[in-house]
Amino acid sequence: MLNNEMTKILKIKYPIIQAPMAGGITTSELVSAVSNSGGLGMIGAGYMTPLQMRDQIRKVKTLTSNHFGINLFVPNKFAIRQDTIQSANQLLNPFREQLNLPPKDSIDIPDFHHVYETFIEQIKVAMEENVPVCSFTFGIPPAKVVSELKTANTILIGTATTVREAVENEKAGMDMVVIQGSEAGGHRGNFIDDKNRSLVGSMSLIPQAADNVRIPVIAAGGIMDGRGLLASICLGAKGIQMGTAFLTCIESGAQPIHKDIISNSTEEDTVLTRSFSGKWARGIKNTFITCMKNKEWNLPDFPIQNTLTQDIRKNAVSKNNKEFMSLWCGQSPRLAKQQTAKILIQSIMAEAEKIKSTM
Repeated sequence: MLNNEMTKILKIKYPIIQAPMAGGITTSELVSAVSNSGGLGMIGAGYMTPLQMRDQIRKVKTLTSNHFGINLFVPNKFAIRQDTIQSANQLLNPFREQLNLPPKDSIDIPDFHHVYETFIEQIKVAMEENVPVCSFTFGIPPAKVVSELKTANTILIGTATTVREAVENEKAGMDMVVIQGSEAGGHRGNFIDDKNRSLVGSMSLIPQAADNVRIPVIAAGGIMDGRGLLASICLGAKGIQMGTAFLTCIESGAQPIHKDIISNSTEEDTVLTRSFSGKWARGIKNTFITCMKNKEWNLPDFPIQNTLTQDIRKNAVSKNNKEFMSLWCGQSPRLAKQQTAKILIQSIMAEAEKIKSTM
């Protein structure tokens, strides 16, 4: 039950994957601690340059001899509407004024071709460094990329928020698929269905996805302990991927204030927003989200909005200003603990085994 197809393919002891949270949370220490403790540590490389990615891969290799993986954002073409971009930038200037930041007059708009070239360079680095596992979010990589990675014997994991997306991942050649329920923190991994259609809860989504694909299903969204692990397996998953549970771990690169806020939040404090990045994501409500709520439908797409808010987010982090930080969090913050990754994994497995023995 707890040693299955997933653990065999990934060559891990326990069916637990640390979610690849981009933006500095998945430090080398966190990734290696998870892998050394029997799970699969994952580098969140979505925002990394190829050089930064190579450096961290090499650092992780010095800290663990076990399997680990890397996650990449699949580039999607985004609309560039100058009037929308200018309007969104003007909306942000009052926030900049509050933070004593200068108004942003010139805007560096990301170029899709550059984003795509960076993605291809990231793929090359993953293959050159022989990273055993590569996962994707925001879409499915081109067939050529999938073929090259498979030739390099890389294990591929996709992300889906609906059954239809899960089926497409299998068709594309993914070896496994993460099924992201609406409870999940951080960015939504949807790429076919829109925000409303992709907000299916884990209890409904996992068994339906498991019934419609042959590849192993990995449950994600609000899972924090042994109860969540066993429930996911009973619903048809082969294992779990956890973000918030690892975000609050000691080895995580999340800001201490971020960890503390999660520890003192409830399920009622998280909301979906696209105000920070232009893509829907779940986080803890604060002043920025509240003020932008009625305007977020007209904001530019990811990664343009993400670029526009970068100065605000960086300033907020430097000043420990929680009201302007992107405090990503799933819907189970009451279950979060500030502990080591090793203790977290051990407690999950001990709880799962205890429950299993009474079944």
